[in-house]
Amino acid sequence: MLGLLSFGEELSGYDLKKWSDWSLRFFYWSPSFSQIYGELKRLEKVGYVTSRMVAQETGNRDKRVYSITGEGMDAVRTWARESPVEPPVLKHGVMLRIWLGHLLETQQVRDVLGTHREYAEQMRQRAEVDIAGARGEEAWAYPTLTLKWAERYYASERDLADSMLADLEELERRRP
Repeated sequence: MLGLLSFGEELSGYDLKKWSDWSLRFFYWSPSFSQIYGELKRLEKVGYVTSRMVAQETGNRDKRVYSITGEGMDAVRTWARESPVEPPVLKHGVMLRIWLGHLLETQQVRDVLGTHREYAEQMRQRAEVDIAGARGEEAWAYPTLTLKWAERYYASERDLADSMLADLEELERRRP
């Protein structure tokens, strides 16, 4: 939450969810509304964010917006600068299903890979669209770099699925 607020805008919980779905979901996580609001309360309690009520132009009820404090900015800056870089943990359900391929019919393995390939291509396309939407926004220069990473990552996942399908064909040709 501090990272999302570090761009200097006042954001509601809804805005934070929208922003995290727009960029963080590709590589880290997309929190639920309950996680967002729980975390915002905790951060406000420790003095890392402040909040205020704002009247909405639509006439709907007022909404609470949050902004990062100097202490919160120091905390997120310290974390970004000094925390050790953790290697990513690969938890890949598709790979696990292929690893258990001896329990499946060959067509089921193909279906798993085909479904994954479609998903990867859809995610690649979404990242590509989000990259285009962020062009020209100076504040989003670094998030745009992560969107480019996501676009490349999902392209490689798509290509890996294609390679695995070819490997599966080769495996089937070698079987008696």
